[in-house]
Amino acid sequence: MDNPIENTNNDQNITTKQKFEGKVLKTTLQGAIVDIGSKIPAFLHVSQVVDPENKDKVVTNLDEILKVDQVINVWVKRVLKDHYELTMREPLMYEWRELAPEMSVKGTIVRLETFGAFVEIGAERPGLVHVSELSHNFVRLPSEVVKVGDEVDVKILEVNRRKKQIKLSMKALQETPEEILAEVTPSRRKGKGKQEVIEEVQEEIIPDPTFMEIAMRKAMDRAEQRRPEIASRIKKQKNRDSEADDIFERTLTNKLSNAGDMDD
Repeated sequence: MDNPIENTNNDQNITTKQKFEGKVLKTTLQGAIVDIGSKIPAFLHVSQVVDPENKDKVVTNLDEILKVDQVINVWVKRVLKDHYELTMREPLMYEWRELAPEMSVKGTIVRLETFGAFVEIGAERPGLVHVSELSHNFVRLPSEVVKVGDEVDVKILEVNRRKKQIKLSMKALQETPEEILAEVTPSRRKGKGKQEVIEEVQEEIIPDPTFMEIAMRKAMDRAEQRRPEIASRIKKQKNRDSEADDIFERTLTNKLSNAGDMDD
């Protein structure tokens, strides 16, 4: 999160998540008083102090990390009536309560799976763009559309705070084929008949076939390829049936003939 370092003497401009370069004025067992240029005190609690050499370390001895007159980067965690609460932990761009459906945000692709792409939007967890939400066209794999590191615009579809899930969409911010058709300029239509224009635009916006369409086409192609083989099998079967009928008829005729001879 690239917030600029700021100093201000106007407390009305100080808000949560704002970044400051402050000077440590005093340290205690509970934390430190930090000068951020405000009229009221700014307090950094020991639980919000970060060891620059080990950010995951729990700080218990403040004097090992902070010294009086030391300049540090801090963010405003809470704005209270008589003081500001600070933190050395860079805050998230979006808290869960700040996320809502229909919001449009920017993000970066951080992981690809067969079912979709995970996008870092500055929240506690990356959001997921399902493969069906990557484009209006058919997408078999996310890697056909995006790669890790791509910066993308996405719309929030659903936020589930209990499951810590964020569902996103890229195609919700993309033009639909119908919108592209509506944008065809009159200059391109000039001198052309209505049918010519329709055919020209349709050629440009024909969407990729869906999975079911592809499967159907493959099945039809296989059936077309096997048609001569099937016809040959049917013909052979008919020939065998005809031969069997002839044999049966000759056998029956011979038996009837032999029976007549015996009666004589």
